[in-house]
Amino acid sequence: MFDSKFDVIVVGAGHAGCEAAAAAANLGSRTLLITMNLQNVAQMSCNPAMGGIAKGQIVREVDALGGYSGIVSDRSAIQFKMLNQSKGPAMWSPRVQSDRSLFTLEWRSLLEKTPNLDFYQDTVVDLIVESEQVIGVVTSLGLKIYSTTVILTNGTFLNGLIHIGEKNFGGGRAGEKSSLGLTAALESLGFTAGRMKTGTPPRVDGRSLDYSKMVEQPGDLNPSKFSFSDRTVPLTKQVSCHITHTNQDVHDLLRTGFDRSPMFNGSIKSTGPRYCPSIEDKINRFSDKSQHQIFVEPEGWNTVEVYVNGFSTSLPDDIQFKALKQVRGFENVKFFRPGYAIEYDYFQPTQLFHSLETKGVQNLFFAGQINGTTGYEEAAAQGIMAGINAHLKCKDETPFVLGRDEAYIGVLIDDLILKGTEEPYRMFTSRAEYRTLLRQDNADQRLTPKAHALGLVSDKRLKQVERKQHLGALTVSHLMKTSYDLEIANQLLKTKDDVTVTQTDKFSKLLSRPNIKRQDLHQFESVTKFLSENKIDDTIFEQAEIQIKYAGYIEKEKRNADKLNRLENIKIPSAFDYDRLASLSHEAKEKLSKLKPSTLGQASRISGINPSDISVLLVSMGR
Repeated sequence: MFDSKFDVIVVGAGHAGCEAAAAAANLGSRTLLITMNLQNVAQMSCNPAMGGIAKGQIVREVDALGGYSGIVSDRSAIQFKMLNQSKGPAMWSPRVQSDRSLFTLEWRSLLEKTPNLDFYQDTVVDLIVESEQVIGVVTSLGLKIYSTTVILTNGTFLNGLIHIGEKNFGGGRAGEKSSLGLTAALESLGFTAGRMKTGTPPRVDGRSLDYSKMVEQPGDLNPSKFSFSDRTVPLTKQVSCHITHTNQDVHDLLRTGFDRSPMFNGSIKSTGPRYCPSIEDKINRFSDKSQHQIFVEPEGWNTVEVYVNGFSTSLPDDIQFKALKQVRGFENVKFFRPGYAIEYDYFQPTQLFHSLETKGVQNLFFAGQINGTTGYEEAAAQGIMAGINAHLKCKDETPFVLGRDEAYIGVLIDDLILKGTEEPYRMFTSRAEYRTLLRQDNADQRLTPKAHALGLVSDKRLKQVERKQHLGALTVSHLMKTSYDLEIANQLLKTKDDVTVTQTDKFSKLLSRPNIKRQDLHQFESVTKFLSENKIDDTIFEQAEIQIKYAGYIEKEKRNADKLNRLENIKIPSAFDYDRLASLSHEAKEKLSKLKPSTLGQASRISGINPSDISVLLVSMGR
């Protein structure tokens, strides 16, 4: 099986590893996916959900590039919600509650149907490197497996250490052993490692909960889906989640365990996620708050197991149990398993190029939590990009890199490579300066043509996108050219308590009003007739509405992006000597020499690089 050389070896079968393996194999590279346990492919280690604020945009981008995360999420969903709909469309974010077991089964099924992809269950403990170039891996069984490229997606398994109160033991996830040896091997090659921490809440028996004391959270009335492809359909039935809250009694009980908490007694020294803190961290940092929200999330269609979102903890199991019993609706709670914290090794992502290839060792790629990120979605995004670029490296082709104005994926990778991270990084809409351009609804139009050019999506999918673009433009044109009926318009405006008009105007003007929605235009026969004759569905009509309502914002962001992208077109030679530029600040010389940005645009986004430094470089590049 291992006599011949692979093109790509992917180590780890989490969300990053699965997307990386699928992308490389679908592009035609002979790929091997090595994981410690093939029964746990794409395991949802923490919450049983995909998407959310900014994360939903990433899942749609992965799908638009030909990845599988959107398809799997749709096929395993038990609830769909579009978050932030009270805000502008740049903030809308899709999210699904998932069936944890079905999610893994669907991923495994898709991977097994992927040509060019082989599987092997073992632990990678070392790399084979010659002349600063990786040529293969060594497994715990002593096997040497050779390949042109290697992608490491080790998640939380590198020297993983699980904490529950004063107890701690090695593990990469509950019930699974940690991966030992690889960190030392990478450090011997010159890589700098660090430690990070994440946590997870208790899982409980849903039969022991009193949902009548909680607030029900149903899914959307007319649910959508993640994938732009026709391989999935929206849900026709859904499972509700519920909300309850902690209280002062809960907080007081939790505090009794602080002296035995690894968070406070020095056992955990690493940094945890700022935006997903443990319950003990919340009540310590926000001591003025008398309650915190708890989301009660079912684990699937056919299980009573429940995920207690918002109660992540590493406190002693007896304290967890006593405190949770004080939560409204949890008075008779029964645990399936307690919450825990896990510490693991990661590698500062400033040691990578934007292609996710390492700077120190050629043909070696990192993706996922090994780069200091947190979240399934961020991992999947890095995975598909690493898989694409590993394939391209095998072919000696130019790396595939997305800009900050092209995708949230571009923002994610650019942030990691140029800024690094000292805490688990997660994506937010606020991190994207061009978020009006990077909406969840247009991810296919932004990225599917690029994926088609790579060979990762079919002609059929490209034609679907082209049709969507054509019908969207046709709808916008119709609304901008066609005038509305004055009497019907004023009747509509009165019902909205809006200012009436004295003369007719174009539909685009009417739709530009904040109180007027596209659904209101169905009152006009000329609109309904146009939509019907051209077979324009609500998805396309919604995009036309966004284009009209937010035209000014969209154009402004496009102009800003074009202005800044001029710096992206000015390349910096890889061997450029910054020390010879006397006008550069000492900090600029140090950081530019270390991070080696490939363009002036990248250089401008490095922390500590000033506009005056960029001016010096501009003059130098001109010369």
